[in-house]
Formats: sequence, structure tokens, C-alpha cells
Amino acid sequence: MNSFSYDCSTRIEMGMGKALQLPQLLRSLQTGSSVLLVSDPGVIRAGLVAPIQTALEEAGFSVSLFASLSQNPRDTECLAGAAVFRDAAADMVVSIGGGSAMDTGKTIALCGPNGGTPADYADGRLPYDNIAPIICIPTTAGTGSEVTRSAVITESSSHRKMTLKHAALRPTLAVLDPALTFSVPPSVTAATGVDALVHAIEGYTCRVTNPISQALGARAMQKIVSALPAAYADGRNEAARYDMLEGSLLAGLCFGSADVAAVHCLAEALGGLYDTPHGVANSVFLPHVLRYNAAENKPMHARLARYMGFAGDSDGDELAVEKLIDGIEAFTDSLGIPKLKDLPGIRVEDFPKIVELSLRNGSTPSNVRTVTADDYLFILEQAYRS
Repeated sequence: MNSFSYDCSTRIEMGMGKALQLPQLLRSLQTGSSVLLVSDPGVIRAGLVAPIQTALEEAGFSVSLFASLSQNPRDTECLAGAAVFRDAAADMVVSIGGGSAMDTGKTIALCGPNGGTPADYADGRLPYDNIAPIICIPTTAGTGSEVTRSAVITESSSHRKMTLKHAALRPTLAVLDPALTFSVPPSVTAATGVDALVHAIEGYTCRVTNPISQALGARAMQKIVSALPAAYADGRNEAARYDMLEGSLLAGLCFGSADVAAVHCLAEALGGLYDTPHGVANSVFLPHVLRYNAAENKPMHARLARYMGFAGDSDGDELAVEKLIDGIEAFTDSLGIPKLKDLPGIRVEDFPKIVELSLRNGSTPSNVRTVTADDYLFILEQAYRS
């Protein structure tokens, strides 16, 4: 029997209208009175930040705003935000947005009080100490960063995707308000939703999984596959938006105390090189990594097919695995997610670099089946030809 550990110290508040209760929630946590809001220009233009900022200011909080970040956040942006944090004498970081805002906010809460660069922490040169309180308010259903111990940041000089990972990076508070996801466009709804699905799948199957992560992952898969098509078709479908946010949360809790694996390693390499949206990059590799992994563990992957409704209890494992791969491909096709060969900037001559970056990813050893450079290249070529 394997031993395991599971940790999540984040307070979770979920419900319609919860975001506007932030002042009261912060008062109850006694985290201070000076807030650095971290968001991105799109979320600000959508009108999601202003009501929360106004509520904080009317409650007596001092509020500064940092919004100079990309969809694949860079170390230079985090350092600029850390300087704003220090100049504002902020007590805490409140991130409002998707994974980019939340991962940037976590890194600012780390580098702001302590100095150093994201690479100093990712590479183990500096300890994860004295981190400012982190509050996350997701506006997409996908990343799960509101409950995880990690932040993924691109190193500008090398295009490496660095994963900062430590229990101290878990947010103090996660506020999940489905109303904030109503304005997310269909393409982003699809991409972020598939990202959450991959979190559940990889958190369930990876080598460092545990029974709690697997229970959360199984429930997340069921929720996401059921709710995502409805949320994609009608962004104001309250039930679907609620279920997607819940599914994303469960998927974050699933992999947050386990790990991701080869799908994410390839996707993060793609994002580092081409700035490909993370959920899209996950989607193009998912069926091909599943086929590769299932060759070594059919019973586990057959269970995935049954959780997601692609196979029935009466289907044998071999048939269930084929239904899983066919079902995932049909599912992502129905959401309008492009194929690898159709993504902007993709060049076959870059494949060796993608393989190199994938192998350097710290989650490669967590993949349920050992992955070599030749294996990554094979998966890349299969995805490109599909």
C-alpha cells in the first residue's frame, strides 16, 4: 500500500454574487487594509474589476491596480508587479481573472515582499518564505489556480515555462462567483474548460496521484463533460456556468496535491514558444497522449471513459479505451478547438525544441508511462498529422 499526503489550506467561498462580498471576507481574515488588485486588460474591459474595486474602496481599503500581463505570464511582468506591490506598501494580492492573472498574482505575492526573480524560486535558489496573503477570484472555469500550490511563468530569455510550486503558494481565500464567467466568449469557454478536464485526467492518472485526488478528478470529469457543451452554446446558462466553475475547482483540487503530466508538458512548451492559449495547446495533445499512456494501463483509462460517459459498464477495457480516445476527439471538435497543424506559428522544424522543453518540464516524470525524447516526438508527429 502506498502512503500519500494531501493538503489544501484555502478557504473556498462559492456562490452567485460572492465576489461583491470580498470586503467582508477580507475583514474576517484580518489580512490588512492595502490591496494590490492583479488582473488583465480584457477582464477590466469586460467590467468585472471595477465593481469589486469600488466595493473595496467604499469599505475603506486602499487599492492599487496592476494589469500589465500576458495570457502566458512572463517573469518580467511579475517583477514589474512586484515593484508596484512594494511601492503601494500592499498587504495582500487579490487576483481577478483566469490562470494568467492568478499565477501572476501568486508570483507577485512571493517576489514582492522577498525580492528575487521567479527563476530563483523555481530553481530552488531562494526559499518560499514570507509570502503575502493571496486571494483569487477566477473569471474563467479552467485553471483551478485558485486552490493550487503552483504558478506557471514563462522565462522571457529562454521561453522555458517555469513551475513555481510550494504549499505556501496556495491562496488564503478563493472566491468563486459564476456570474463573473457569463461574459467569457465561447472560444475561451471551450479552451479553459478543456484545460480543467486535462487537470482532472492527469491528476487522476499521474504517478503521484492519491485516493483523494482520484475521487475529486472522477467527479470533475463527470461535471465538465456534462456542462461544458451547454456553457459553450449559451454563456448565460447559469446552471452550466455554475457546474463548470465547480468542475474546474474540483479539478484544481485533484491535481493540486498530485501533478499534471505529458499533456501539460507539451502544452507548456507550445505556449512558451508560440504564446498558444494553454487550453488549446492541451486540447490538441490530449487524445494522442491518452493513446500513448493507455497502451501501458488500459484498466485505468477504461475507467476514465466510463466516468466521462464515453463508454458503458458493459464495455470491455479495450473497447472502452478506443471509445475514450474517439470521444475526446469528438468532444473537442464539437467545441471548435483547432488542430495542431492549424495553430498560428507552428513549424515542424521547431519540434526538436518542443521536445527539449517538454523533457525539461518537471512534470514529465509524473506521467503514468515513461516518456522519452523519441516518445514526445512521436506524439507531436501524430498530433500534427491528425
